[in-house]
Amino acid sequence: MDALIHEPQDWRPVCRRQDLVSNSGVVALVDGAQIALFYVPQAAGDGVYAIDNRDPKSGANVIGRGIVGHVGGELVVASPLYKQHFRLADGACVQYPEQRLRTWRARLNGDAVEIA
Repeated sequence: MDALIHEPQDWRPVCRRQDLVSNSGVVALVDGAQIALFYVPQAAGDGVYAIDNRDPKSGANVIGRGIVGHVGGELVVASPLYKQHFRLADGACVQYPEQRLRTWRARLNGDAVEIA
């Protein structure tokens, strides 16, 4: 018998699609946490990524102001302060493996941007 796979019901809206800026970040406050949302239309899927806005090295909430680009074929955001690169897909730091940003699943659902 095939197992049924159910979509988790924990998706929650955090902003509207028109709040996103192509190839750039915006920040949403969700339950007291700042979450940086990036919209990269040419990326796979919806092209929406959600990662922690807090730079692990400085402790400043600046990741949403970082520059989006590619390093080693990976889609990344550069911290505006120390320029370390974090992969948007999983939050891992390219230069310093001990640094990592929390990530959330993100999607477009009609006009809503949702995270889980």
